[in-house]
Amino acid sequence: MGNAAWETELRAVYDRGVEAWKMGRRSPGSMVTASDAAFLSEIGCSPQELFDFVDDSLTYGEPDFDTVLAIQSLRRDHLLGVTGGAAVSRVTSMESLPSKSATLGGIAWLPRIIAKARLKLRGELPADLMFGCGGDREFVRSMGMSLPQFLKLVRDLDPDETAILQAVQETRGAASR
Repeated sequence: MGNAAWETELRAVYDRGVEAWKMGRRSPGSMVTASDAAFLSEIGCSPQELFDFVDDSLTYGEPDFDTVLAIQSLRRDHLLGVTGGAAVSRVTSMESLPSKSATLGGIAWLPRIIAKARLKLRGELPADLMFGCGGDREFVRSMGMSLPQFLKLVRDLDPDETAILQAVQETRGAASR
């Protein structure tokens, strides 16, 4: 499926999710049809992830669809380019993630969001973990970045956490000027 086609389909699935949510169908199983779930799988998104994006957007006003599209574009590119479209067979446990208070270079949350970005790219997020949750959104905002920018940064610099830290520090410094 070409870029325009999958992006159009994601928009349609997202919009159906919004309508389902507004009608009170507020769970991944009741929000997403089987055909929508199959499409989501093709682009490396789970029904739970779509539900989380829709739920947070309608509850908190973010992320917007363009942010969701940019995040999923990075995930899809990784899925197709790195794994050849093969689905992962493992999901990481919540317990294996750095704590919310863990620091890197004195920056709290950074180790956790790096881990979450890696998991998002690889498709290994546990169902009860969202890349782009409220804590992630606040973190990237405070660093002068967006969720897709941070995900791209991790994609481009991983596994070099020192380089990721340096880029975050530079962006944060530029944002505070």
